[in-house]
Parts: sequence; C-alpha cells; structure tokens
Amino acid sequence: MKRIRRHGALGAGVLALALGLPAAGTPATASVPVAAEQTPRIDLRVLVIDDGGPATAAVAAELEAAGTPFTRVELAAGGRPVIDAAFLADTVDGRPRARYQAVVAPNDDPFPAGSGEQAALVAYERLYGVPRVNAYTYARPQVGLQVPAYSGSVDGVRAEVTAAGRGGPFGYLEGAVPFEDNSPAVGESYAFLAEPAPGADFTTYVQAPIPGGAGTGSLVGEYRHDGRRELVVTFAYNRYQQQFRLLARGIVDWMTQGVRLGAARNYFAVHVDDVFAADDRWDARLNCTPGDVDCPPGQGEANPIRMTADDVRHAADWSRSRGFTLDLAFNGGGSVEHRENNNGADPLADAFGARRDEFRWLNHTYDHPYLGCAQDVSVIPWKCAKNQDGSVKYMGQAEISRQIADNRLWGIAQRLPLSHDELVTGEHSGLKISPQQPEDNPNLAPALAANGVEWLGSDSSREPQQREVGPARTVSRHPVNIFYNAGRTAEQVDEYNWIYTGRAQGGSGLCEDLPSTTCLPAPLDAATGFAQHIVPQEISTTMSHVLGNDPRPHFIHQSNLAEDRIGYPVLDGTIQRYDDLYTASAPLVNLRMREIGAELRDRALWKSALDTGRVTAFRIGDTVTVRAPAGVRAAATMPVGTRRVLSSGTGAFGQPYAGTVSGWVAPDSAQAEVTLALAAGAAQRSVPARGAAVQQPPLGPRQTVPRLPIPPGVAQPVPLRGGR
Repeated sequence: MKRIRRHGALGAGVLALALGLPAAGTPATASVPVAAEQTPRIDLRVLVIDDGGPATAAVAAELEAAGTPFTRVELAAGGRPVIDAAFLADTVDGRPRARYQAVVAPNDDPFPAGSGEQAALVAYERLYGVPRVNAYTYARPQVGLQVPAYSGSVDGVRAEVTAAGRGGPFGYLEGAVPFEDNSPAVGESYAFLAEPAPGADFTTYVQAPIPGGAGTGSLVGEYRHDGRRELVVTFAYNRYQQQFRLLARGIVDWMTQGVRLGAARNYFAVHVDDVFAADDRWDARLNCTPGDVDCPPGQGEANPIRMTADDVRHAADWSRSRGFTLDLAFNGGGSVEHRENNNGADPLADAFGARRDEFRWLNHTYDHPYLGCAQDVSVIPWKCAKNQDGSVKYMGQAEISRQIADNRLWGIAQRLPLSHDELVTGEHSGLKISPQQPEDNPNLAPALAANGVEWLGSDSSREPQQREVGPARTVSRHPVNIFYNAGRTAEQVDEYNWIYTGRAQGGSGLCEDLPSTTCLPAPLDAATGFAQHIVPQEISTTMSHVLGNDPRPHFIHQSNLAEDRIGYPVLDGTIQRYDDLYTASAPLVNLRMREIGAELRDRALWKSALDTGRVTAFRIGDTVTVRAPAGVRAAATMPVGTRRVLSSGTGAFGQPYAGTVSGWVAPDSAQAEVTLALAAGAAQRSVPARGAAVQQPPLGPRQTVPRLPIPPGVAQPVPLRGGR
C-alpha cells in the first residue's frame, strides 16, 4: 500500500535549545503601533477561551496531545483573568509582544454583555494578525454565512473537503469526512448548514449535503473581514469522534499558520506474541481454556494452536503487499520443544528463517513462563502463592535472566534481526497486576539490568503511562480484542458471547460485574457475529488510537495468524480505512518498540517542561526562536522549506508530514538557542485584505449568539457497539 512508511518518530535532533527564559519587558497596551522597523514578537502559544463545552475541550485536547502550549481561560471560573489589552499584549526588550499566536473561542462572541472583552480581543486579532477559531457557532451573517438552510442531525452524513480545503489546511485528507452514527438510538451530531452570505469573503473548506434538499452547506470555512480571519465551525463534536479527529490537524495548522511547538503523527504498529510457541484453545463446552488459569486443573483436553509454514508465507506476503512490518515477539523454546517431539523437524521455524528479514523481532522469553509471583491456580481467579514466612513467592532473578538471555542467544543463532534492548515478557508478567500482585516482582529490575533491557512491554489496559522499571522504561501496548485462545472464527464468537452477555442469557455475567464493560443486548450470531460486529468494533477502536497521535503498539497473538487467520480482517480494515481517508502526504508511521519508547519518553519530558513554564518560543517575522531546559528535546512543526540557522550556514529541519515539516529538537553545543528561518513569506504577519461588508441585522451593539444544541452523543461519547 502506498501510504505506510517507516519513519523516525519525529526526526533526529536538528535544532539547538538553550536554558532560561527571556527577561520580561514592561507591559504595554494593544494600542502600541506595529512599525515596519519594529516587527512584533509573536509568542508560540494559543489562547483557549473555554465555555465548558465539548468543542473547545476537543481543540484543547488536540493541542495538549501534540505538545502545543496554550493558556486556558475558563469563562465560568471565579477570579478568572479579564481578557483585555494588557492580558493580550505587552513589550519585551522594547519590542511589542503578542502573547498568543492564535485564539480558540467557543463561538464568535462568547463574552458576557458589557464586559468589553470582545472588543479587546477583536482589536488584538486585527493589530497582530492573529487568527481565531470559533469552535462551534451558529450559521448567520455575523460569521459570513446565510441563515441555515438546515439545522439538525448529521449522523452518518458523508461530508467532503472542498477544493479550497484540499489546497489549504486539510490537504492531507483525500476528501471524505464521514460522520459517526454508532447508535440509531442516540443523536451523535448536530450541524447548521448554510451557504456563504452575499458579498461575504468566505471560503468553505468542509461541506455536507443538505438533508432532504438540494445543494450543500458549510461545516468549516474561513471568514475574512475587517482585517481579521476566523475559522467558522458549525457542527457539534467532541474530542473522540472521528469527524473531529480527521479535521483536528487542519484546524491547528490553520490557526498557527503551520508555525508551532508540538507535533503529531498517525501511528500504527502491531506486535504478534508467542511466535514459535503454541497457544491454548478455548473450550466452548467448558467455557474456559484448558491448560490456562481460567480452567480448573485437570479439566478439558489441550488442543493448542500453532502457525504453520503456510501461515508464515501468508504473513510475509501480506506484509509486503501492505507495505507494513509486523513485530514478532518470539519464544525460541517453542521451536526447540517442537523439534524434540517431531524428530528434529520444525517447518514453522524453517519458513520464518527463509523470510526473517520481512519482520521485526522481539524477545518474548525462551519458554514464556510467568515471571511474577508463583500462581496458586487452585482458586479462580488465581492468587499469589506464599512462602512459609507469609511473604510472596516470586520467580528468582536467575531464572528471569536465563529466560531473557537464552531466547536472545536462540534468536542470534537463527539470525533474527533483533534489538537486544527490547523485551516483552509473557503476559507482561513480572510487572504488577491488580489485585493479585500489586507490586513488580523485585527480581525483575535486576534481571533487566543484567541483560541490557531498556524497553519493556506492558499492557495499556492496566498501565497506560510509561514508567521506569530499573534501567528500563515501559512501552504500553493496546490489546486487540481478538483472543489469544482462538484460531477459528467460531471460537472467537463463542468466547466473546460468554464474556459480553449477562447470566440470564447464558453468559459469564462479567459485563454485569465490571462497570467499564458493556453487555451485548443479545448473543452474537455464530455465522455473522464476527464479521458484522467484532471486526467493525475492533477497527473503530484501533482507528481511534491511530487518529489520536498515539504511538503505542497494538498486540495480537500468533494463533490469530493461524487457522482462520482471524487477526487479518482487523488489520486490513484499519489500514484500508486509513488509506481511504488520507493522502500519501500523511502515511501511517510504523515504528519498532524502542522507537516508540523513545517517543513516549521525549513526550513526557517535553510535557513536564511545558507544564512548569520552562519553555519559551516566539517568532519575529520569518525567524523562530526556541528555548528549553538542557536535556529536553522539543517538538516543533514548521512550514515546508524551513531551515535551521547554524553557526555557519543553514541546515535542514524536520521531516515532511501532512503538508508541514516537524521533528524532535535537541541542544546544539555550538549555539545558545534555536534559530529557524522560515521560507520567504511563510510566517509573515498575516492580515488579509478586508472582505466585503455584510449587511448585519439590527440586533443592537452586541450580536448575541443563539443557544447551541449539544446532542447526547456529543456530551457523552457513543461507542460503535456494545461488548467492550
């Protein structure tokens, strides 16, 4: 496939950073003239005026996730700052400074009557050429639109990026912007659809067909008037909905003119656990898995699932056709055991050996033992066994170390392309798990240190955040809800029904006991439930991670690539849906585990520096300056053609992605601060020509924004279906 490429997370260190913040100048009012010989300083920070609604919260969440600094002013908060000239601008070193490069407001006039804040903000935007995003507003002449031709639900509507949008801030999209319709019983979206007002200087970027009528109406467009630019959004949304996730990057690019701190990618990596081993199989009669801890000892008959040589060929051919590299977490002891029981033969290992270079490989321990406490499986759920003195009985350091080292040596002997600093333990064992083992095995960290492990896989459903375990940092992985103990579609559906139906319907009742789990309204049909329910839901969940600037990998098991190969429909569906929505300028970023770990580490350090006010960035004309603490790499996004100014000459900056260039930046010992030179005109003070006047209705000096409806599915996100 053309849109999946291997990238460095955000590029090599290509910018210099310096310690310290600039000395603050004396405040000045926004009436300071902007003389040509004194180009103003524009700080790279966004002002978010928050009314508590989901739209401004969504834009703020996008800025937060990308590492773009912003100041939030909560309109309803007592003692909040007044947004006046002094709040918006001052002087630094005698130069006029605009404190904010962009404004996000709930609508075109969110302030209380008589406050004067709207007038101050308008004057500021006009003086400094600062764009404003009206996050969700009513279509009306005050925002360059006619009164709505349609107001109501747009659930399931297929909106489209216009030619102007594709040539502008949304050029990374192929064109379609499908709106979610996850439940017919819940309203999930609402929009005002209208055409530009007569004479208005308005450009529609995203439009939708008018339900039951002819023509289209604007959902997102730019209104230029009185020396100002406003992005007018006329539909309700929250941060999780696909329609917002598709447009979020373009909204931020528009408001910052592509010049900002922070960066975002769309990531997708898939780990396949237990390669060379065999996975236990679900027993539909017992409703448990013989050989695993959910079945009482001695019950059932083992019937393990293991890939074949043909499954290897299929996996390699699939990877090549998709342009997508799978990460295989392997257990070498599984192959050794197979050879011992089959006269030295293991066609699976031979097939992988022939195509080893078409995959990435992860150490998953030699025999896949449980590396935490000794498990007492005489009870369900299991519990930790105890020593005679009452202490928890843990696996020892020597055995943990042997499992890591022996598997590494086996992989080297097989000439697998390994990175020795990566490890995924079986079942993420050794790490804490509630309620049975609330602490890490104390022998795990020393074993990691002895084997040079720096990146350790963890389960994001238990530990979503990265943390340190001795010398290693965790890389949390998203579990795909395709079960490890299912090789056949029928097994997957049967176990799914058992987990996600109530006791009255013959299920386990777990969905009734766990508040985070939704019960199915009825058991899935054995013939259609997999394709019509499970696969669409897993694609939707995976896409939410992909479109959320989330680099964490997903994981399935080798059993899912065997027999009915039930893992592929989810992978294919995710990649195909992405390919249908995005252009080649925004490829899926497919990283190996250590690169993902470094990305998560750098994000945490950058966030800490931002949160503690230790980062300063600004532009003056076509020059950008960045300062941050030593040891902290910063993320930045700039227009194509941006060059780094070096002590002698210039150098390249960042990597291209979605119409901009971006990258992580690190200190350069030869310089005191970052200096970036933007391409000519890329960051000029943007005050567009005044648009044609629009006849305003006689509503008095303040144009009150009508009350905006928020549908239930925006106030409370609606999952695709039940059973998660």
